[in-house]
Amino acid sequence: MEPTADFWKERYATGDTRWDLGMVSTPLKAYFDQLTNKDLRILIPGGGRSYEAEYLHRSGFRNVFVLDLADAPLADLVRRCPDFPREHLIVGDFFHHQGQYDRIIEQTFFCALHPRFRTSYVDRMHELLVPGGMLTGVLFDDPMDTDHPPYGGDAGEYRQVFGHKFEELTLAPCHNSVEPRAGREVWLRAVKRT
Repeated sequence: MEPTADFWKERYATGDTRWDLGMVSTPLKAYFDQLTNKDLRILIPGGGRSYEAEYLHRSGFRNVFVLDLADAPLADLVRRCPDFPREHLIVGDFFHHQGQYDRIIEQTFFCALHPRFRTSYVDRMHELLVPGGMLTGVLFDDPMDTDHPPYGGDAGEYRQVFGHKFEELTLAPCHNSVEPRAGREVWLRAVKRT
């Protein structure tokens, strides 16, 4: 089963959003806090309610874009953050998205895609990054589900999947995950060569 836009819309409508932390992920917050260039073009695909985008926007980042198949979570972002630029909210399919970004943030998007799409995900991420751009964020280090999202994995598998496109790749255990995810997350850093 590959979840469609209607699948995700229903999850939001029924409140079945167990992946939603209700706040910015602590590993991502720590990463954002050390960024100094507020002009970076940042994409958050599968962004959902995107507490990360809200945090970045409120921290002065001017070029944060959120992409999601469902519009309901983006509307929630606007309710929380009314001055977030509407033209930076994109309802659409990641695999058809066009653009160039300095950073792409991974936060529960990878695990929402069936494993058969992982190579396509990596290829598309590589295409969307500018030379020297970086895909970074959190991946689950947990087997999870095999028939519906979230689909898990482990660092060894991720090294193979990401390594075919990204020669500069780091995967390390997260030391600052929120309690329910402690010991179950790895930090991803994949840089597109210049």
